[in-house]
Amino acid sequence: MGVAGLAYAMVSEPQVKDTAKAQNNVYFWDDNTQMVATGGEVNRQIIGYEQIPAAMRNAVISAENKSFEHDRGIDPMGIARALYNMASGGETQGGSTITQQYVKNSRLSQEQTLSRKFEELFITLKVANKMDKKKIITDYLNISYYGRGASGIQAAARTYYGKDAKELNPSECAFLATLLKGATYYDPAGAPEYDKAQATAAKNTARAEKRWKWILDEEVKDKRLSPTERAKYTKFPTPDTPKKNAQLGGQTGYLVDLAKSYAVNNVKGMTVDKLAQGGYEIHTTFNEKKVKELNAAVKKVYDNKIDSKKRPGTDTHVQFGGGSVDPATGAIVAIYGGQDATKHYTNNADPTGAQVGSTFKPFVLAAAMEYGKRDPSLGADQDLSQREKVSPLSIYNADDKLKIKNYDGQIWTDENGKEWLQTNDGHESRGNITLREAMQWSANSPYVQLGMDVGTDKVKDVAIAAGLKDDENMADSHVPSFSIGTSSPSAIRMAGAYATFAASGQQREPYSVTEVKHEGKSVYRHKDVTKRAFGTDIADNVTDVLKNVVEKGTGTPAQLPGRDVAGKTGTTDDNKSAWFVGYTPQLSTAISMYRMDDDANNKHRKFEKMFGTGGEEKIHGASFPAQIWHDYMAEAMQGKPVLTFPTPEPIGEKVYGGGAQSPKPSPTAVESPSPSASATESPSMSPSPPVPGPSDSCSAWDWNCQNDNGGTNSGAANGGADGGPSTNPSTTPSPPGGSNGNGNGANGGFVGGPAG
Repeated sequence: MGVAGLAYAMVSEPQVKDTAKAQNNVYFWDDNTQMVATGGEVNRQIIGYEQIPAAMRNAVISAENKSFEHDRGIDPMGIARALYNMASGGETQGGSTITQQYVKNSRLSQEQTLSRKFEELFITLKVANKMDKKKIITDYLNISYYGRGASGIQAAARTYYGKDAKELNPSECAFLATLLKGATYYDPAGAPEYDKAQATAAKNTARAEKRWKWILDEEVKDKRLSPTERAKYTKFPTPDTPKKNAQLGGQTGYLVDLAKSYAVNNVKGMTVDKLAQGGYEIHTTFNEKKVKELNAAVKKVYDNKIDSKKRPGTDTHVQFGGGSVDPATGAIVAIYGGQDATKHYTNNADPTGAQVGSTFKPFVLAAAMEYGKRDPSLGADQDLSQREKVSPLSIYNADDKLKIKNYDGQIWTDENGKEWLQTNDGHESRGNITLREAMQWSANSPYVQLGMDVGTDKVKDVAIAAGLKDDENMADSHVPSFSIGTSSPSAIRMAGAYATFAASGQQREPYSVTEVKHEGKSVYRHKDVTKRAFGTDIADNVTDVLKNVVEKGTGTPAQLPGRDVAGKTGTTDDNKSAWFVGYTPQLSTAISMYRMDDDANNKHRKFEKMFGTGGEEKIHGASFPAQIWHDYMAEAMQGKPVLTFPTPEPIGEKVYGGGAQSPKPSPTAVESPSPSASATESPSMSPSPPVPGPSDSCSAWDWNCQNDNGGTNSGAANGGADGGPSTNPSTTPSPPGGSNGNGNGANGGFVGGPAG
């Protein structure tokens, strides 16, 4: 009792003015020069009790603390639970009464420790004994953080509804009261940069509407709102669209959001509220020069090719996304999130729902080399000793409308018993070709059948090992089209996964923050964690095959004379998205392109076809995405040492699939892969049609060149990849798991949890 009395006497009451010391957060480029100071600026205007509408006070009391007007400021049972949980190492808890929350929010120190809770308890008791309830509720509403940088009810009213607090109606007050549960999860605008799985706009809106309705109903129960008045508010009071700080225009806002997201999800003890209070130095991995170069490469396409006035039916809503990762570290050196972060709020470098198409095929090839083709005479689950590892020189049938089979030779059928006929671009048949050639020309049927022979579950395992996430962006792996890119990972993730190939199989998690300091003290430093995704022989063989794609196949527009480049094009269903992902030994970059209405208020927006966009008959990965990739990488690699990819070791056996049979006598093709291997490395059971190659008459990146640079990607029916999964509309229904994603930004941010 003596200690308690002394503690009670020594603690001081909180002061509102002390909580108004929020500072800016300063973000730095990778060379430690300042990028921008933002995010902690004080957006608070203190107002008096009379200026706070009674409806706001009533909403908060009914929702947070029904006994507020006559209690002693603490909830003994709640305190006991919180202390027990912390003492036993359980989950920390906050104050349960308005007075306790006021005390907690009044303190700049937000650490969840037993000593702090103990001290806070005595402050609460002193506040309850000495402060008038009107003063407590006034200060509480003036101090509380409502999201979007708004501290206090007046700032919140202006931020969400563009009006003074005294003008708020009971419905708007009920919504603002929901934000006190945590704006990250209750702001209808969403906060996917902090939690990509749960803080989406759709989920936040649903939560906010449910709690808003509950608060109004509770007010009626508490006789703080009449049933007649309650009946007026049946429609959710949707707040205004968030407004961005002008200094966060261009790419800066996307960079800041990415770094904020990383900090909140990786710095121990970091919260959105703490970051909003400011005082942090956040040192990022972003290279100012490369960010500007990537932005310039995209702008060049917009300026020279995209004309919404001239072609309103095809050139509106055109979006690009980009991510560039250092394979040696995993550092994200540059992104392209959109034309302007203050106008286009979704970061296009994060998941957008745009499927990656044939850029997924390298994971199929890697899985074939890692796990091998299954023995058709054995069960579906086979260990490595029962499988036959696959060489890139293996022969597969590349005919159009190839009838896809299970690994055991049985015709694959969907749940309705319908067969799967796999198409290629332009319904082109190439007969029996090597997997190397199939990648070179982006033929679909060989890789769909290869995925079935190996197992699409193994393809998924390899994609995840390379750096993709097993989340809502990963498509259904139980259908054949999975192997040709029905998944929709972000540009950052794709760049990171290809960086694993560039690093000879060493996977490093992409990251955007190297160090965080608070008031000069370091509170976080990035630690490099390297995982072996797959063997060097596998990674280097994939690189060699992708190098051939750039040298002789669909990826020729990405060539950087004098440098080794490996990459892959990708185009999807109905020409709704196009990608180019490629790398040099020092840098991996992914570029995406799609069309989607930028107006988030349009509830029915969807991916739009790109036939005719930019004056092109059809958009391929080899067109604008590859051109952007080339222009950016040509600048980004200037002054860098000229390095070559490792020479791959021979791997696997030459197997035959998709109906291709080993000729008699056995072929004598060279087994060792080589960077100089030709497109006719293997004999064919049937003659292949002439292979259209890129024209030598004009440069692949000449803006005025009208030549079609050899792209063989085509739209994929039902959300597939180049050429599409099934193309027998009369007999084959749309497979599950092949939709075009769930809308721009709906999948949230790149960093949704701790790295690794």
